[in-house]
Amino acid sequence: MRDRVRAVWRAVVFLLVGAVTAFVSLLALPVLLLLALSARQVAARLLDVVVGYERRRVAAYTGRPIPTGAEPDTWRHTVWFVVHALTGTVVGLVGCSLPGAAVNSALVPLYWWLAPNDDPVVAPYPVTSWTGAAFMPLVAVAYALATLWVTPWLARLQIRWSRQLLSPPPGARLAERVAELTASRAAALEAHGAELRRIERDLHDDTQNRIVAVAMHLGIVERALRRDPATALPLVLKAQDAASDALAGPRGVVRSNSPPVLAERGLDGAIAGLIARSAVPTTLTVENLGRAPAAVESAAYFVVAEALTNVAKHSGADHCEVRLRGLDPLVIEVRDDGHGGADEAGGTGLAGIRRRVAAFDGGTSISSPVGGPTVLRVELPCGS
Repeated sequence: MRDRVRAVWRAVVFLLVGAVTAFVSLLALPVLLLLALSARQVAARLLDVVVGYERRRVAAYTGRPIPTGAEPDTWRHTVWFVVHALTGTVVGLVGCSLPGAAVNSALVPLYWWLAPNDDPVVAPYPVTSWTGAAFMPLVAVAYALATLWVTPWLARLQIRWSRQLLSPPPGARLAERVAELTASRAAALEAHGAELRRIERDLHDDTQNRIVAVAMHLGIVERALRRDPATALPLVLKAQDAASDALAGPRGVVRSNSPPVLAERGLDGAIAGLIARSAVPTTLTVENLGRAPAAVESAAYFVVAEALTNVAKHSGADHCEVRLRGLDPLVIEVRDDGHGGADEAGGTGLAGIRRRVAAFDGGTSISSPVGGPTVLRVELPCGS
């Protein structure tokens, strides 16, 4: 019963807010129609504001956001606005009047006698005697029972038509999903190509040079052995050091692809190691984090590594916070108290982060107003 009462209370608040927004929409309806004839862009922006608020309101009540399309569906949004303006106030008042009537009926026996004889309390019949007042608690129970069923049903009804009118048509959603998958595939190919170019560059510029150095040292050792074998030992040791150094190159390339610490300590442990080496004091918060696929954990690791590098190089921050939450999706938030103004086009590595995340069909959002704070949020699907 406690859950039912809580559900009725949430429905009453939802319907009451809906009644207010519907009344305001009804007053604004003529203005919006005039703007649609003379200034369509202004009307579209105002409509987007109202629709955005309704989306947030429904998402807060149900816990499920209304799907959005790539482009605003002005026609469907307009239909919703008109329907909401014409019916929302009535629906809201009906849903809120029932619990109000139940409370009032329960209180009538306490105050009916204060009313003048020519203007008695009416709830739902005129109460002019203690006998009539004695039946009001039964009326309150009837109103309460009606409230338990009708008020949440009206809230669900309002949510249903909002979801139907504000969601993109099924065909449009399918087309958008195809476009998203196409973009994700292109991002995956681009990220794969960038990784191959990086590995090739590392092998060519670093590992190859080290191997060439080993070959040169061995050539020197060979000549020393032919001339004076006694002097060859130091040269052999130097060649051995060069060979060990050359082996470090491929190991570094392997670690850069999939850090072994991920397998040993998990994502939270690996990122804790990154934070320990960060130049900016950083805290780590982990919520409901389990093991994700290795590729996802590797991507998350490099996202945090790149983000912390950006904070140290560009933000001027005194403190940073990393939050990990999952699964599914795995959510990463990196927040710093720097001066803000982060620009993806400014060579800060944010574009690379976006490409890496897009390869997993994930999402990246960056909020960085001038003056801070900067918040990077990444969502990585885990395929569960």
